[in-house]
Amino acid sequence: MEAIKKVLHESWDQLEARHRIGPGEYEYCRRKFVSLGQGRQCVVSVYEVPPGKAAYPYHYHLKNEETFFIVNGKGLLRTPEGEREIKTGDLLFFPAEPGGAHKLTNTGDEPLVYVDFDTQNDLDAAIYPDSGKIGVWGRDVNKVFLEGDAVDYYEGE
Repeated sequence: MEAIKKVLHESWDQLEARHRIGPGEYEYCRRKFVSLGQGRQCVVSVYEVPPGKAAYPYHYHLKNEETFFIVNGKGLLRTPEGEREIKTGDLLFFPAEPGGAHKLTNTGDEPLVYVDFDTQNDLDAAIYPDSGKIGVWGRDVNKVFLEGDAVDYYEGE
C-alpha cells in the first residue's frame, strides 16, 4: 500500500465498509480512512457496532495507543478499573500497557459509531487476558497465538 503524501479528505459514509461477524457477541462494520502503511504513525477507522455486540475482545497493546471518539450511541466500557457507561461525545484514550486494557460493547438500541485513532508501530503485540492469547501485529505480520504454546528460545534450533 502506498503512503499518503497529501491531505486526505473523505466523507466517512463514502468509505468502503467491511462487515465482520465473529463468534458470539462479536460483530462490526469498519470503514478505513487511513489504513496500515498509508500513514507513518497512525491508522484511522470508523466503526459501527450493532446493538448487543462488541468489535473486539478485552485486550491491551504493548506499543500502540488508541483513542476513540464516540460519534453516536452508547455502550459499556470494560477496563481494569471496572465497567462504566459511555455515550455520544465521549473521548476514550487507551495507553499501551496493561492499564489500557479495554472492551467496548454496544448497550443501546442503535449502532454504536466511533472513530478509532491508533498510533502505529512497525511491530506491536496485543495481550488478551481473558483467553490467554497474544497477537503480533505489524506491516507484514498478523498472527494470534495461545500464550500456553510458548517454547524455549532455542527449541528447534
